[in-house]
Amino acid sequence: MKLIDTIQEWITTLAVSLALAIFINVFIVQHVVVEGHSMDPTLRDSQHLVVSKLSHSINQLPSYGDIVTIDSRVTRARSLQDDLSEPITHLIKKEDYVFVKRVIGKPGDVLEFKDNQVYRNGTKLDEPYILESMNNFVDKKIIVPDNSIFVMGDNRNHSLDSRFIGAIPRDHILGVIVGKI
Repeated sequence: MKLIDTIQEWITTLAVSLALAIFINVFIVQHVVVEGHSMDPTLRDSQHLVVSKLSHSINQLPSYGDIVTIDSRVTRARSLQDDLSEPITHLIKKEDYVFVKRVIGKPGDVLEFKDNQVYRNGTKLDEPYILESMNNFVDKKIIVPDNSIFVMGDNRNHSLDSRFIGAIPRDHILGVIVGKI
């Protein structure tokens, strides 16, 4: 009898620990590894990051300049099931749709790309973090839609970002980078 009680205690402890770990990973904080060079020189390939998921959990927009993780599949609706399954499926296989980018625009902002520079609401952005100015990008103006953000990589000439995939819906903002490991 004592052995059965001990086994039941261990199983209960493990189940509660697993549930708590999943809850923390889904709603509070997550580990992410940078893949690629789109955020050079700020972040490097294979760098480990700590992501706060609180802003995603409470549906809060990040600030200008924040580095965020996003679900780049912007034409696909996200659900709670995505949030619950991603930490587990990410352990099994690498997900190539989670991008790390910098917030450049928020809802209603007018972004202009001219002379290889970025302007937000008529003011040229001071961007000391970029690797180099944009080359060969057509001048254009974009208004960031409601409930969306506009993100770009710091390595502008080698970044798949909102210039190509479009604005990022609020529910596709997965978290904000809060630390490097």
